[in-house]
Amino acid sequence: MASDREHADTRRRIALEVSGLWAGYPGKPPALEDVSFAVPEGEMVGLVGPNGAGKSTLFKSILGIIRPLLGEVRVFGNPVSETRADVAYTPQVEEVDWEFPVSVHDVVLMGRWRGSRPFRRWSREDRDAAAGAIERVGLAELANRQVGELSGGQRRRVLIARSIARGARLLLLDEPFAGLDAAVEYDLLAILDELTDEGCSILIATHDISCVASACHGACCLNRRVQGYGPPADVLTEDVLSRTFERALVPVGADREFIIAEGEGTPGRPEGG
Repeated sequence: MASDREHADTRRRIALEVSGLWAGYPGKPPALEDVSFAVPEGEMVGLVGPNGAGKSTLFKSILGIIRPLLGEVRVFGNPVSETRADVAYTPQVEEVDWEFPVSVHDVVLMGRWRGSRPFRRWSREDRDAAAGAIERVGLAELANRQVGELSGGQRRRVLIARSIARGARLLLLDEPFAGLDAAVEYDLLAILDELTDEGCSILIATHDISCVASACHGACCLNRRVQGYGPPADVLTEDVLSRTFERALVPVGADREFIIAEGEGTPGRPEGG
């Protein structure tokens, strides 16, 4: 029989555990139905699904913005209400007002903000954490640059740096690669790989199936329910992806990447996950 220490270590290695989660909004059908999956500590899991699949609702549940209708979400074994300092959220780049007159350093520094006070005096520790995060993502020379002057890839680095500065152990990334070319995506993935090597855990929502297949430790296909969860090679199959996107998907090319076959039959919404 395993010792209590071994059991504790096993629990510690689960960064995020979602169990039987039903979630949604008043007056509407549940956006998530009986969702269960986990993100082990030090791993990156790709969350794949169409628009309207419930990915945003899932992130809000993990962040404690909305309360579950049923089920639970635990971060490092604790309820989300007790672990908000351990979680950092990186929004889609389109959700940020990049024309607001603020520098790279100030945006990253805001990652240190916690609590309900609208203003605070930044400590030396806060400023050092922000400077270290900016250097970590390769933007040290642009620390005083206005964010509105940055490229798309640089803006994503700023958002990731803000999460790093927070010191969170679990990162939630919403479509960080959308609209980026392959070289910029590769550089961002290198940063994320370094973070997971250091024990950080990452849940990344993306439409980039090839990225999940090649760069993530695990994959979770979501369309209100979990359609598939596990190692990418086992989950990112034609059958699972066709159910997830409710379209026939066809593998193409040497890397067997999938594209939606327009005009094919559309499977009905599956009843089980």
